[in-house]
Amino acid sequence: MKKSFFARAASLLCALTLFSTAALAAPSFSWYCVRKKDHVRPVCEPNMAFIEKHGGHYLGNDEKVIYLTFDAGYENGNVERILDTLKAHNAHGAFFVLSNLIKTNTDLVLRMANEGHLVCNHTVRHKDMSAFSDADFEAELRALENIAKEYGVPLAPFYRPPEGRFSEQNLICAEKMGYDTVFWSFAYADWDNARQPRRESAMKLILDNTHNGEIALLHPTSKTNADILDALLTEWEAQGYRFGELWELKEGL
Repeated sequence: MKKSFFARAASLLCALTLFSTAALAAPSFSWYCVRKKDHVRPVCEPNMAFIEKHGGHYLGNDEKVIYLTFDAGYENGNVERILDTLKAHNAHGAFFVLSNLIKTNTDLVLRMANEGHLVCNHTVRHKDMSAFSDADFEAELRALENIAKEYGVPLAPFYRPPEGRFSEQNLICAEKMGYDTVFWSFAYADWDNARQPRRESAMKLILDNTHNGEIALLHPTSKTNADILDALLTEWEAQGYRFGELWELKEGL
C-alpha cells in the first residue's frame, strides 16, 4: 500500500511539473509585417492573428490615414527636431517611452503631452516581455506608470512590446490592465545611429510602402528620420493622407 501510494504521488508530482513547464514555455512571437507592393495593406500572419482578440492593433481602417508612432528611449537632439517638425505640420503622434527619457528629459516628454502627442508605455527596462510572468509583466508596466506620475507626465493606455517580442498571455494581461497593445504595419532599419540609412533611399522606401491605415514605427533618435520628416509629412499631405490618433483604434472609429 505504501509503495502504491508513493508511486501515485510521484506520478502526480511529475504531471504537475510537466504542466508547469508547459505553461512557462508558452509560445512567444516576434512581430513583423510582410511588405506588399503597390501600396497594398499588409496582412497579419495567421499564427499571430490572435492579437485582434486581445486589444492588439497593427493597422487602422482602410482609409487615407497614417498613425505616426515613435519608440523613444533617450534624447540625442533628434527627438526635439522631430517634435519641431510635427508641430509645424500640426501632426500628432504617439511616443512610446522608457523610464530613462522621463527621468532625464522630463521637459521634453512633457512637451510631447502639451503639444497633443500621446505618451505611451514602452516599459521601464526594454526587456523581452514574452518571458515574463503575469505578475512581472504587470509590475513592469505599473513601474513606468508610477514614474510617469511622479514626474507629472500623463500616460496614455497604449503599450508597445520592446523589440516586438510578445506572447498571447502578454496581450491578455495588458488588456486586463486597460491597455491596448500597438504593433505596426511599417518599420525599417532606422534605429542604429552608427549605420543610418541614406535620406534619399529612406524617403523612397517609406513612400513606396505607404498604405491606408498605416501604423508607422519610426525611431525619433534617427538623424535620417529627423532630416526627412518635413518632406515626408509634406508628401503624405499632398497625397491626401491625414494623421490619426491611436484613440481611433481603441474606440473602433
